[in-house]
Amino acid sequence: MDLKIHSPPPQRKDYRIGIIGSGFIVNDCHLVAYRKAGFNPVAIASRTRDRAEQVAQRHGISKVFDSPEQLLDDPNIEVLDIAVPPTHQLALIKAACERRTIKGILAQKPLGMNYSEALQAVGACEKAGIVLAVNQNMRYDQSVRAGKTLLENGVLGQPVFATIDMRGIPHWMDWHKDLGWLTLRIMSIHHLDAFRFWFGDPEGIYCSVRTDPRTKFPHTDGICSYILEYSNGLRCVGIDDTWTGPAKEGCPADIRIQWRIEGTLGLAIGDVGWCKYPYTSPSTLRYAAKGDKEFHQPTWTESWFPDAFIGTMAQLLIALETGQEPAISGRDNLKTMALVEAAYVSAREKCKVSIEDILRMHRQAATAPGSRTFPADRVSAFRRFLRRI
Repeated sequence: MDLKIHSPPPQRKDYRIGIIGSGFIVNDCHLVAYRKAGFNPVAIASRTRDRAEQVAQRHGISKVFDSPEQLLDDPNIEVLDIAVPPTHQLALIKAACERRTIKGILAQKPLGMNYSEALQAVGACEKAGIVLAVNQNMRYDQSVRAGKTLLENGVLGQPVFATIDMRGIPHWMDWHKDLGWLTLRIMSIHHLDAFRFWFGDPEGIYCSVRTDPRTKFPHTDGICSYILEYSNGLRCVGIDDTWTGPAKEGCPADIRIQWRIEGTLGLAIGDVGWCKYPYTSPSTLRYAAKGDKEFHQPTWTESWFPDAFIGTMAQLLIALETGQEPAISGRDNLKTMALVEAAYVSAREKCKVSIEDILRMHRQAATAPGSRTFPADRVSAFRRFLRRI
């Protein structure tokens, strides 16, 4: 069976890509993947020119700008690849839209600090005629895409129960420290988007969070667990455990990201190759259906980091070629952002919250006198909303 583990490639690979950002995700993922795929990064800018020059030298990028604003002013850049913290992303998207020289933008997840910012980013790009895609790269992990193929081909039958179990210790960065939130928007967003990719939008989410004992800066959502309910009876469970036991404090470690889809006809179990060293550890898959005497175990060399980043940029380039919306479009990603926001509200309110609840809140807030956005962090506002529905 062809498991369709790769994104289809674009016909044209020479779109001139300008990159804003020079951290690990650019240096070790984006640019490694782009060179492997034959894409065409031609310029880079970052917070400091020295760092941008180091990355440019490693990856053979000819043009280095002193600032992101200078890169945006270059009319030769066709595609903008933004890899900065969410605190800065919306301003860069709006600045690119004001110039109207860029054809497409690949933005990092989360698309904004909250749903309201994501909505502003989508609106700005649509008004400027710029194609916006969001780097939800877990969709392009080889095992995750193979799982989607098994579902589409009916190998597993009707999905009954699915899980994603992350036991990993993220490398929190300095920019995480001032956010007040953490795992749901930074890590869980991958898993929530993967559930949407596999099964569509759930009826609602129940979420529970607690702080991570190892993470000393203020945060609410260090360790997260959640249940997605679907109208057909399917239940999806996510466990995002950033503690994993005292693995850094002397205890033997058990680090992994595993997913599992159980259907009426079969079972699939994937292991996402991210938490192992080196980052090129391949993702793996086992699956079997009724009548099979043993599990099928396809093998490949690709892993989530860095290979999935080929797929996200490819989606944007294909959209520019065809005029069709990318699978990871900003408009679609609003549903993922709303699901993340629903998880936060659910954890605070101890109740089931739906994507539609979040969308309705924002629609009502947009039409309320003197209010343009819903204050997502004010629990009392949501309590008042719940009384109205």
